[in-house]
Amino acid sequence: MGGMGKTTLAQIIYNEPEIQKHFQLQLWVCVSDSFDVNSIAKSIVEASPKKNYDTDKPSLDRLQKLVSGKRYLLVLDDVWNREVQKWERLKVCLQHGGLGSAVLTTTRDKQVAEIMGAGRTYNLNVLKDNFIKEIIVARAFSSKNEKPPKLLKLVGQIVKRCRGSPLAATALGSVLRTKTSVEEWKAISSRSSICTDETGILPILKLSYNDLPAHMKQCFAFCAIFPKDYKINVEKLIQLWIANGFIPEHGGDSLETIGKHIFSELASRSFFLDIEETKEESVMERGCFPRMKKDYYSITTCKIHDLMHDIAMSVMKKECVTVMEPDQTEWLLDSARHLFVSCRETKGILNDALEKKSPVIQTLICDSVIQTSLKHQSKYSPLLALKLYLRTELFLPKPKYMHHLRYLDLSESSIEALPEDISILYNLQVLDISNCLYLERLPRQMKYMTSLRHLYTHGCPELKSMPPGLENLTKLQTLTVFVAGVPGPDCSDVGELHDLKIGGQLELRQIENVEKAESEVANLGNKKDLRELILRWTSVYDSKVLDNFEPHDGLHVLKIYRYGGECIGMLQNMVEIHLFHCKTLQFLFRCSTFFTFSKLKVFTLENLFGFEGWWEIDERQEQQTIFPVLEKLFISNCGKLVALPKAPLLQGPCAERGCTLVHSAFPALKVLKMKELESFQRWDAVKETQGEQLLFPWLEELSIMKCPKLTALPEAPLLQEPCSEGGYRLVRSTFPALKVVKMKSLERFQRWDPVEGTLFPQLEKLSVKKCPQIINLPEAPKLSVLEIEDGKQEIFHCVDRYLPSLNILILNLEYIEITSEVDCTSIVPVESKEKWNQKSPLTFMQLRCCNSFFGAGAREPSDYFLHLQELEIDRCDVLVHWPVKVFHSLVSLRKLVIRECKNLTGYTQAPLEPSPTERSQCLPGLVSLWLIDCASLVELFNVPTSLKTMYIGQCNKLQSIFGKQHDISDLVEGSSSSETIVPAAVPELPSSPMEHFCQGLEDLTLSTCGSLSAVLNLPPSLKFLQMYDCSSIQVLACQPSGLQKPEAITSISRRPMVPEPLSAAATTEREHLLPPHLERLVIHDCTGMLGGTLRLPAPLKSLEILGNSGLTSLEYLSGEHPSSLEILDLQSCSTLASLPNEPQVYSSLGFLEIRGCPAIKKLPRCLQLGSLNYKRLDAQYEVMALKPKTWNQMPRLVSERRKATREARERQ
Repeated sequence: MGGMGKTTLAQIIYNEPEIQKHFQLQLWVCVSDSFDVNSIAKSIVEASPKKNYDTDKPSLDRLQKLVSGKRYLLVLDDVWNREVQKWERLKVCLQHGGLGSAVLTTTRDKQVAEIMGAGRTYNLNVLKDNFIKEIIVARAFSSKNEKPPKLLKLVGQIVKRCRGSPLAATALGSVLRTKTSVEEWKAISSRSSICTDETGILPILKLSYNDLPAHMKQCFAFCAIFPKDYKINVEKLIQLWIANGFIPEHGGDSLETIGKHIFSELASRSFFLDIEETKEESVMERGCFPRMKKDYYSITTCKIHDLMHDIAMSVMKKECVTVMEPDQTEWLLDSARHLFVSCRETKGILNDALEKKSPVIQTLICDSVIQTSLKHQSKYSPLLALKLYLRTELFLPKPKYMHHLRYLDLSESSIEALPEDISILYNLQVLDISNCLYLERLPRQMKYMTSLRHLYTHGCPELKSMPPGLENLTKLQTLTVFVAGVPGPDCSDVGELHDLKIGGQLELRQIENVEKAESEVANLGNKKDLRELILRWTSVYDSKVLDNFEPHDGLHVLKIYRYGGECIGMLQNMVEIHLFHCKTLQFLFRCSTFFTFSKLKVFTLENLFGFEGWWEIDERQEQQTIFPVLEKLFISNCGKLVALPKAPLLQGPCAERGCTLVHSAFPALKVLKMKELESFQRWDAVKETQGEQLLFPWLEELSIMKCPKLTALPEAPLLQEPCSEGGYRLVRSTFPALKVVKMKSLERFQRWDPVEGTLFPQLEKLSVKKCPQIINLPEAPKLSVLEIEDGKQEIFHCVDRYLPSLNILILNLEYIEITSEVDCTSIVPVESKEKWNQKSPLTFMQLRCCNSFFGAGAREPSDYFLHLQELEIDRCDVLVHWPVKVFHSLVSLRKLVIRECKNLTGYTQAPLEPSPTERSQCLPGLVSLWLIDCASLVELFNVPTSLKTMYIGQCNKLQSIFGKQHDISDLVEGSSSSETIVPAAVPELPSSPMEHFCQGLEDLTLSTCGSLSAVLNLPPSLKFLQMYDCSSIQVLACQPSGLQKPEAITSISRRPMVPEPLSAAATTEREHLLPPHLERLVIHDCTGMLGGTLRLPAPLKSLEILGNSGLTSLEYLSGEHPSSLEILDLQSCSTLASLPNEPQVYSSLGFLEIRGCPAIKKLPRCLQLGSLNYKRLDAQYEVMALKPKTWNQMPRLVSERRKATREARERQ
């Protein structure tokens, strides 16, 4: 049953701090009814905080690249799919993630869990009646004092109606909140049906909807236009309500104010959820992507519960239409009024549908790219709201067809200018052109758009001025950026904003062009509805504009760029102040009376090159706290700043913890980040303060980077720390609440405290990079993540103290070259060896230049790394042989990476070679193996059967992949010992003839392995095979169904004979076959490998061959019926002449690239080029992309081209 809290529980897990620390990447996607694999892959990629802008590639490829090697948590919410093959397609990409990745799914269908192969399933039980009662009471009564006993008696009857559903309880409680009599409560109880498995809680939710006033019903039902789980911009939603006439006028309140009240009321009744304040990126200045300078615009977003969405859909029926898939047919009916389109080929869907139907569309939201004009625009005459995402320089809509338009959103489009005739849209209320990076100008006649209420212009760096006459837009409430142009008749000046009631956020740009800037800026500060003001100079640094700037109490955020004054004044009411590039700023303020930033919570100082002190005030005021509530402080590139401000004596509850007198300039600070402070060296402005310890009582995150003169943290006071057994103990700590410390490029930093024994009681993450003087680490009993970069070798011996709590260890020590195997110091000092006998919770360890770990004197690992899942070893010169004993102890290891170990040969060190039984136990859980740039590596250890992924790159001496190299002449009948055998990737034959090597291997990549001449016995399980720059490999063959007598392996070279290539005609069924389940084959610059015909397996989805001179044709095995090929990429294959000609081969093809293949004279007739999502072909193939009817016009086209060429020559 829905509404039981599955999504809520998933959100709690997703947002759990321990979960966020564990996973490198977190992704959340709502799947809902449609399980379109490409759409879901696209949604997952777009949900990533690190955007993948390579939109030309298929969504599944982008997804695979996104998760590759990363430990991710993916939540698939509300899944209904029962088609196994769809899940398998998505699963193939997800399996490229790092070890420990997890997919968490919520569903109401048990069969979905079975199909997805869930490791564990959790069935949420109904809530007990007492919890349901708590929810209803909390919702129904506004305060503890207003709970009439007569109404409380009725709660028990209503509880039974909910059947343990928290959402039903919330809905009913919200309805009852507006009812005050017993009769009304009884009526609600009698009208609400009991939840059942058949109906779920929809009847109760419908009751909640029916209880709304008519205008609220209309506003909520409109939300059916959005897809399920869509993140809705609340401000834009209210504007869409207004544009469609859903909000009635009431008294003297503005429609926006009434709309906010409606939204708040619906949210209080749980129609909206996940309401959150967030930041939207906008570009300040263009540059080479991604080096654009960005700012952030504050927005509020929300979502709708999927069951509430069902209610809205049931009300709107066919009036709201959402198109998410390009192949969706018969979606647009005459009854459609509100249309949301978010899929490829939007132009085709719209034009084709509007040509056949005549719907009266009032709202059209296109959330995907439009590149050509909409043909049937004349039919849009009743259009009230329009959102387009244009990827063309031209403005496509025609204003003359949109007289009734009230809402126009062109944000993030590529247009350079709006048409002049857009000014005839006299009814337009909202114009959003934010983040149009190429927009250079606005229409000159905008002054006639007198209905305009909201104009969004942020993120338009090329906009140089505003059109004249903006003072005529008397209804304007939002103007996000005003660009002051050079004074003249062609642009507005700031004075035109005097009488406009601008609110929200306003940026004034190019202030150097403003006449009487001091008075104009002061006027802006007095606008009562303004919450955030940005003042930006671009070149000239004015020095007096802020002298008389006294903003009203409601202005909370102030950002200043390139101001030229020496101080900014006393901005008492600010909640956030951000100062950037103010080169001449020396102090914050000068004052002879008491002053404090009583409301300031966030403070940024960046690129203030002249900033050398915090303030100039009377000495008697120095004992006052200037920043009593400051929570976040960011200081960057302030070259003259020597110290933090004077710290007064700490007062209040925090002072009671101290056993000594403590001082603090920031009693509420939680985040402190300091970067590139060349002169910074003290934590207090007063030099050589004696007997005064500093305290940061609530600081949780400390980041210090590039402060070359800083030598230590401040002296720590003695504090009273509560003990688990009760009572208190004395500890010395400046940062009792600190959880995260990041230190980088601190050349002189030596000590954590002038007095030893400092404790970081809550520290969880410590990162120290490029701090050459640090040779010791602080006491931190709760440390879970330790990262050291370019540290001294001595620091290795401090690690043991953290073993009981450490989860992640990254040690990157200074490199000391070792040319031969040496006897190194033990991994731990003798006096602390007992600590290594504990079982550490460590799950990830990266060791770079840590020779002590594998030296001859290193302690045997025992089982203290029992939980280790990922191990990376880099530049370990003492690692010569495979550390078999270490491998035996790592029973939980799933990923092993060995990189740049130049002395590693791979031979097992005699006489320690284990028995065959012991060898099979090496790394029994290993799933992923990466060997990179190991110049001396000759052979691998005997890899376990659990292995799924293997990558080997830049190992030019490698001769064997699967174990000890054998004399192949002993395995092949008729060969003699006098014949020379080339190195090959041939495994040692097991005792059992039916046992396969790496029988679970699915992904194999070989790159730059110059000594490897053959890769034989590829396991049948292989799905992905990539080979790059392996010029010596001449033979590639699949492992037969059962290991036959060795003579079955016939592709062996006897010099000087050239090895028989993979594509040669097979004499037996098992010769020269690719793995039968192969889905991706990539061969780049392996010049000697392929010759003749390459036979492909039917499941192949992606084929890439680049740089081959022997391949002549591609074919599928006889009897196969392939239809899976999605990507075909052939480049520089000089002899390739023939492609498969069966129609079904290309039925799924979406990506095609053929270049530098001169022997291919024509493409197969069955290859439909027009249906491809992406194609890149040599010129001779492009003519094949023309439609058949175009061929009749070819003579005329050629004639016109020749005529144009001739005329051009004559003009020259």
